[in-house]
Amino acid sequence: MLNDDMYKLGSKRSTIRELFEFGKTRAKEIGKENVFDFSLGNPSIPAPKCVNQSISSLLDTLDDASLHGYTSAQGNQNVRHAVAMHIEKTQHTQMSEDYVYMTCGATSSLCITLRALCEKDDEFIILAPYFPEYKVFIGATGAKCVVVPFNECDFTPNLDALDKAITKNTKAIIVNSPNNPSGAVYSQKTIDDICAIVNKKQTLYSKEIFIISDEPYREIVYDVAVPSILKAYDNAIVCYSYSKSLSLSGERIGYIAVNPRAKDADKLYLAICGASRALGYVCAPSTYQRVIQACADALPDIEEYRKNRDILYSSLKAIGYECVLPSGAFYLMLKSLEDDSEAFSQRAKDFGILVVPADDFGAKGYVRIAYCVNTKMIERSITAFNELFDSYK
Repeated sequence: MLNDDMYKLGSKRSTIRELFEFGKTRAKEIGKENVFDFSLGNPSIPAPKCVNQSISSLLDTLDDASLHGYTSAQGNQNVRHAVAMHIEKTQHTQMSEDYVYMTCGATSSLCITLRALCEKDDEFIILAPYFPEYKVFIGATGAKCVVVPFNECDFTPNLDALDKAITKNTKAIIVNSPNNPSGAVYSQKTIDDICAIVNKKQTLYSKEIFIISDEPYREIVYDVAVPSILKAYDNAIVCYSYSKSLSLSGERIGYIAVNPRAKDADKLYLAICGASRALGYVCAPSTYQRVIQACADALPDIEEYRKNRDILYSSLKAIGYECVLPSGAFYLMLKSLEDDSEAFSQRAKDFGILVVPADDFGAKGYVRIAYCVNTKMIERSITAFNELFDSYK
């Protein structure tokens, strides 16, 4: 009667959402000020001023039919042009609106791209630590998901393992930098090394292997640069969201950008159009497409995130915890004080601390802390982190 796989997926809530709901319940019991919820990666800074200004301007200048009506399936041409020009300007690489497809955020971008690429017996590689939903998205295509481990010193991918993981069945590698959950930003050398490995395998197997770059945190970096996959590798596809950069997580707006230098780029773009149609993802929200046209070059004010990161990292290190300073996004990975990170997360609850076990992120023995929260909450939480640490002595 039902698809059993979909039933199982729907009946199991994500660990992050479970913690978030627990936090709301617990706050009613012991007071909001005594709950330190680091579970959800929801932006805590306001959207840049141009967002509300553009919304107000659109309401004043466009009639309802123009503002709220359908755009072309792949998105308004002027919007796609603005996105393409932004990519050219910031990444110093060729782009055209003819290779940009507007989407309902990076999630739909990834699902569309995977569907457009997937054929029988295909394998997709993900680099740990990874966003857990990658496995769900890949599984939905019927493809095999292959996980490559990471280097614990800096959360970069183990390149020897990547080299061994690529086979004749590999269709693409998903790269996520700045990374969720670690906050790691891959250096230009790391990106170049990944591209060199994949290029070598393309030659070996006489086939195209794609790099899919998942980039919702591209603008949230601290004193480092994010290398351009589009510039570094021909067979590259970028999946982007404005959820984090413009604090629009609830509005679901993003894009797919196909590298114009990719093999059969026109056919690849049409396959993305077809996959979007098959999945029912045509015509991203029209009002927010126009907001993006007006705000394509806007940048977030990340100083609050930087302040939160610095307070949290220095305080945790002073207590005695093991962690690596993140260079981007708004996450920090903390080494669990016991092998079982789920047990550590449960124990942290006793002190009002909500952190996410990282097993589902491909990082056993770690927990993820989302520091996109109020700074005062972080400052209040340090005593609780200290008490948690002491409870293991």
